[in-house]
Amino acid sequence: MSVYDNYEMTIGIECHVQLATKTKLFSAADNDSRFAEPNSNVSPIDYGLPGMLPVLNHHAVELAVKAGKALGSTINLVSSFDRKHYFYPDLPKGYQTTQMYRPIIGPGVVEAPLDDGSVVAVRIHHAHMEEDAGKLTHHGDYSLVDLNRAGTPLIEIVSEPDIHSAAQARAYAVELYRRMTYAGVTHGDLYHGNMRFDVNISVAKKGAQGLGKRTEIKNLNSFRSVERAAEYEFRRQVDLLEAGQAVVQETRGWNDATGKTTSQRSKEEAQDYRYMPEPDLPPIRLTEEQVKKEREAMPLLPADYRNTLGMIISQDILEILLDYKQLVDRLADLKTEYDIHGIDKETSKAAILKISNLFTSVLLAEENSSLLNDPMPSVKQLMDLSSMIAKNELSSTSVKEVFLRFFTPEMRFKETRAIAKELNLIQENDLGAVEKIVDEVLADPNNAQAVADFKAGSEKVLGFLVGQVMKASRGKANPSMAQEILRKKLQ
Repeated sequence: MSVYDNYEMTIGIECHVQLATKTKLFSAADNDSRFAEPNSNVSPIDYGLPGMLPVLNHHAVELAVKAGKALGSTINLVSSFDRKHYFYPDLPKGYQTTQMYRPIIGPGVVEAPLDDGSVVAVRIHHAHMEEDAGKLTHHGDYSLVDLNRAGTPLIEIVSEPDIHSAAQARAYAVELYRRMTYAGVTHGDLYHGNMRFDVNISVAKKGAQGLGKRTEIKNLNSFRSVERAAEYEFRRQVDLLEAGQAVVQETRGWNDATGKTTSQRSKEEAQDYRYMPEPDLPPIRLTEEQVKKEREAMPLLPADYRNTLGMIISQDILEILLDYKQLVDRLADLKTEYDIHGIDKETSKAAILKISNLFTSVLLAEENSSLLNDPMPSVKQLMDLSSMIAKNELSSTSVKEVFLRFFTPEMRFKETRAIAKELNLIQENDLGAVEKIVDEVLADPNNAQAVADFKAGSEKVLGFLVGQVMKASRGKANPSMAQEILRKKLQ
């Protein structure tokens, strides 16, 4: 038994989500600076020139309401902004406009599936709107400031400390990402910081009444980093406690290359920020009708796909597919089409399973992953492909070939059967025609030894004879049918 088994970690996560608006939260500056020159998308409002007054971006409010609905949270009809004071080079105003006392999003619950089939339920304390600060890039003994990000609209999702393992922390981060991107709240570009996770972690002996001192690991922008940082920090804190040392409440950074956290600064408390109501912005007042409108306009969320497809596709495969919204969208469309046409459930289920297998085993293969950027095959193409598979009209190799041709410009809009016919891939399933080819193979003197070996008990030569049938048919004979006929004739 390891010493670490005597301790339990407790984690709460603050997730910053950049909202997918065209302009910033309080100015008309461009909100998408992923490929812009540093300090090129900045307004005088964003860096707080005297006399500049903020104007609230209404689209950001709409996206915040959507985010709240995606979190299963209540929406507060009245919310307001506050000033959070701190002095840092990437915050030229000297304060951040946020929502301390009356946030727009109230309590909720996020259920995140784990690899073992269980679920971790994480309560949402609240989520508030705020503007982002700029970005510092450190170079040895100096740092560069880029204010492009200053004023970017965010929501910060604050969880309760309901997470008790690194795997649960990762699962929760993944589920948050899916819900926010599926709802259209954010572009979800983790590399460019569209979503960032602050992991608050404390350690205490199992059975202890209270929680230990917490540290906050800032600005993690990958699910792997969330998991690795939580696991490292858990062990670091346990090692300190076992050595009789105290855990210091502080903010720490994560180095992905070394796999370690490092101290950055002492952890501030609310009073250190000298919060005050924002005098330049009136409260946000929503109506029930506005909230209802956003709720009714919500697209399908991961839970909806799990309810729709979970009885057909295994959880492990479905969770892989949920990382690619366009794939589960197409599978859901496929199921809807089968339901509309009154196709029986077994046929529908078999077809969806076949297509989901092609998505995971062919489309998501490393050599084909670039095709994810292309338009998806039409529902009709996939339905026709499933029908041809069910009728044994295509070999397994031919199925993959036809499927991949759906993504080529010259065949993207062609019917499935036309593609298969053009490529000469349709299998011969006519019993009489295949039987005639089998007779020719068995009558060929060059195959006489193989025939004798099979009759003498050598099962493996059957594969050779099937291969001869396929060769004689130029690959068009159904191999299963050919094998069955060969067995009957060689008895």
